[in-house]
Amino acid sequence: MADKTRDPVNQVTVEIAEKFGVTRLGIMNNQVWHEDPRRLVFTMARYKFVSKMLSGRKNVLELGCGDGFCARIVRQEVAALTCTDYDPLFIKDMESRQDPAWKITAKCHDMLVGPLDGDFDAAYSLDVLEHIPKEDENRFIENIKRSLTASAALIVGMPSLESQAYASPPSRAGHINCKTGPDFKATMERHFENVFLFTMNDEVVHTGFTKMAHYLLALCTSKKSS
Repeated sequence: MADKTRDPVNQVTVEIAEKFGVTRLGIMNNQVWHEDPRRLVFTMARYKFVSKMLSGRKNVLELGCGDGFCARIVRQEVAALTCTDYDPLFIKDMESRQDPAWKITAKCHDMLVGPLDGDFDAAYSLDVLEHIPKEDENRFIENIKRSLTASAALIVGMPSLESQAYASPPSRAGHINCKTGPDFKATMERHFENVFLFTMNDEVVHTGFTKMAHYLLALCTSKKSS
């Protein structure tokens, strides 16, 4: 071991780096780190919320994982995690950074095409629904439901419609289906008996006034029959 820290208590940092290497960001979060580092904190806070809500679940599914960089936050709280994205480039990047100590299954799958086999007792999808055309959203949610057990929980997160006044032009171009808080809740209530709506500003999750929220999170249980 060539490198020595001045304070011995910090030597473990060198040992971990030498044993496992230094982890790199995924290609999606690499862009965030270069353009707007604070946004990475907000994203991680959303994953922490999911991890706490789904803590103890046995078999969890993520829809639209992107590069999967934050998935480990959820994996820390659940027994098994499968991450999916419809873009093979992001799945390939995720697989290139897999760590045997943090086993996460990565799959390329388009939920608009059909459900995913697997007996999942929970699922979550962050920053995806706003990219789904409104005419396709019911099919997207129905296919998620068909991937879940009867008692499963689903968490869906998306930017609020009100937040789009402050979004960048490229972001607004991709956000074709943002919703107000009441509209988002009503959408999810078409598919689940119980929908609990949370709001979020920066990294703080709360139950405040939806028109002043940048981000919306719906925790859904007891799926309705299709």
